[in-house]
Amino acid sequence: MKSNNSGTFNSSVLTKLYGKTELQFQKKRYEKLVSLFNKKFMSSPELFFSSPGRTEIGGNHTDHNHGRVIAASINLDTISAVSKTDDMKVSIYSDGFAEPFIVDLSRLTPFEDEVGTTASLIRGIAKGFVERKFHVGGFRAYITSNVLVGSGLSSSASVEVLIGKIFSFLYNNNKVDAETLAIIGQFAENEYFGKPCGLMDQMACAIGGIITIDFENPSTPKHEKLKVDFNKSGYNLIIVDAGGSHADLTEDYASVPAEMKNVAKFLGKNVCREISSDELLANALKIKKKLGDRSFLRAFHFIFENERVMNQVNALKKNNFQEFLKLVNESGNSSYKLLQNIYSPKNVQEQNVSVALAIAERVAQKMKGVCRVHGGGFAGTIQVYIPKDKVEKFVSAIFPLFQKDAIKKLSIRNYGVLCLDELN
Repeated sequence: MKSNNSGTFNSSVLTKLYGKTELQFQKKRYEKLVSLFNKKFMSSPELFFSSPGRTEIGGNHTDHNHGRVIAASINLDTISAVSKTDDMKVSIYSDGFAEPFIVDLSRLTPFEDEVGTTASLIRGIAKGFVERKFHVGGFRAYITSNVLVGSGLSSSASVEVLIGKIFSFLYNNNKVDAETLAIIGQFAENEYFGKPCGLMDQMACAIGGIITIDFENPSTPKHEKLKVDFNKSGYNLIIVDAGGSHADLTEDYASVPAEMKNVAKFLGKNVCREISSDELLANALKIKKKLGDRSFLRAFHFIFENERVMNQVNALKKNNFQEFLKLVNESGNSSYKLLQNIYSPKNVQEQNVSVALAIAERVAQKMKGVCRVHGGGFAGTIQVYIPKDKVEKFVSAIFPLFQKDAIKKLSIRNYGVLCLDELN
């Protein structure tokens, strides 16, 4: 999608992607993006790309042990203005960074000084393309995003599949499918960026809509797009930023899959997906003695959370939203009590998520709403479902207790990562 000479955009494309109510806001957003691209590269962009953030709906910390999840793409997204170049260099400017990330694609081995940076993701994604016999080449881009960083809405996965989509569209005739973009994004985050993660985030951002994913075989995960209209549920989805920092939490995140896999290995298996509930309970005392109580509890959470996802899918397919909400509440309780990803044991005096849940749950229950930890946990956000006619009352009740802009009303987006030209 290209801007016309007056600097405005194709309203039908933006309306299709964002809805009528956001049209004017999104026009201004893309116009600003063009201005930023012009300023940095002294030229006009050729193409525009959009990649959504995601919300986890069911399956808290199940994907990394080959479990099931439900996730959905959301209206908040990462957008990019792009121009193709005739060299092998990628130059990306991004909000918050004065200097561009420049990557020479002729060198695709990991660079130690790039770990944790966008440059590492670009290089890792290019490597993933080349390993699969796809093509890569140079481009210039300016990226901006309203997917909140550290919010559990997967800002990093949104960027990863966006970069992959640009390579696919510019150099592979847009033939790289969404699942492959997701797998390459996860590879780049794991092996180049240096962060252990499952595949749920990238899959949700790449595919779009409400999807359930089964990671029993993670190299070829099975997914199903659910035909569910959340607007007809009578509820709104709200994310509340509890505050706190994700810094120094890598060890906490890594401990969850590690402890689950330790239980599986103790029972002669590879991952918790291979364990039955009967097998786990029959060996409870041995596991506790050998690996500790928390490892047992986390494996216990996995097994029943994995089953819960199937029940949530069935409830959504039957439009039984009250049953779905009951299961959301059960998932939240399991995450808090069994998975124990609400706060870091390294600093028990900092429990922002615990406080947010305590406050939101008390208010939401009076309005027939439910809440749970959202995403990886330990810090970040909580997820709340509130009847539409009670949303403003709920927000007013909890607003004084949180920082400005901490409360976000979300909507489900039907599109995954795309070049806006695909909507013409």
